[in-house]
Amino acid sequence: MNHLRMPGVLIALAASVALIGCGKKEEPQAAAPAAAAAAPAPAEVIVKIGHVAPLTGPIAHLGKDNENGARLAVDDANAQKITIDGKLVKFELLGEDDQADPKTGTVVAQKLVDAKVAGVVGHLNSGTTIPASSIYNQAGLPQISPSATNPKYTQQGFNTAFRVMANDIQQGSVVGTYAAKDMGAKTIAIIDDRTAYGQGLADEVEKAAKANGATVVAREFTNDKAIDFKAILTKIKATNPDVIFLGGMDAVGGPMLKQMKELGITAQFTTGDGGCSPELIKLAGDASEGVICTQAGLPADKLPNGQKFLADFTSKYGQIQIYSPYSYDAVMVLIDAMKRANSVDPVKYLPEVGKTSYDGVTGKVEFDEKGDIKNGAITVFEIKDGKLVTLKSEGGAMPAAAPAAAPATEAKQ
Repeated sequence: MNHLRMPGVLIALAASVALIGCGKKEEPQAAAPAAAAAAPAPAEVIVKIGHVAPLTGPIAHLGKDNENGARLAVDDANAQKITIDGKLVKFELLGEDDQADPKTGTVVAQKLVDAKVAGVVGHLNSGTTIPASSIYNQAGLPQISPSATNPKYTQQGFNTAFRVMANDIQQGSVVGTYAAKDMGAKTIAIIDDRTAYGQGLADEVEKAAKANGATVVAREFTNDKAIDFKAILTKIKATNPDVIFLGGMDAVGGPMLKQMKELGITAQFTTGDGGCSPELIKLAGDASEGVICTQAGLPADKLPNGQKFLADFTSKYGQIQIYSPYSYDAVMVLIDAMKRANSVDPVKYLPEVGKTSYDGVTGKVEFDEKGDIKNGAITVFEIKDGKLVTLKSEGGAMPAAAPAAAPATEAKQ
């Protein structure tokens, strides 16, 4: 080998490799721009919504019905993957038991305030809702009751207090007028359970009945824990009324109906929304046949959005009692206000609650200047063959451009 030629050969080889590299080597692909990269998931924030109702005691079935309606709303909202202020919101329901007791109601109200809930759905009873409302008001927390109907709740001047169903003035007027006109009652006996709800509704029924020409021949009272009514029923029997009205809950109405039958009282029995439930039928048995009762609101099966709620609720929790559709809407109204305010801070979204125009399960939800629902509906039912059958409805605002109703289900409200 000629060693003198090696350096030149090496130089030539090196040059050719360099040329090959320049001509053939593929350029590396440029890194994807940051904008094209997968967007990071939004940060998740937990938002607590409080719910209060009696979960123990004689009307626990109504309290659980309310709570289940609120839980269904929370589940549905979470399924929507709602983002507020750039953050994915996960809603949690904090349920409390006020035992239908005003003192306990204020204790659990403060408990929810201390837990930093963003809003409260509840309470069920007027007697617990009214005292608790001052605690929520002091904390600046929006409170929407799905079932407290005493007018005093929204007459206190609190900008935090709302309700999604008609109040006792509206309901009492319908009941008293229906008894005097539609039922033709000339004489009426009235019993109330001395709660804010029962007495308040009974007062309004008395006013309307008298205004429509009926005479109130007896006004008796009991309490919401009583089970023996024979003494007051015996007194009422002596007055021979055409109609007996009870201002109270189904836990009182059921035993009372049985005792009326035992005493041979043939007067037509009527009651308000607290007793207008499947539980009343269960407690009274065949003594409930022919009872006339009212609910504040339209029947769920008559609302465009009601059928889906009925199907979803009954498949998950069983039969609806009374107020669960209203609990559902109350939760959704709070969330709707948060979305419109783009904030979960009660200070920022509270003003939006009063501006609500929401197509809910129970109809169009809009509030007046006091926090009462506008166009509150009242429905009159009769119990026939162990079922609540609609007789007539008054008032109520239907959702705008609502979807067509789904096929009817077996469930009865």
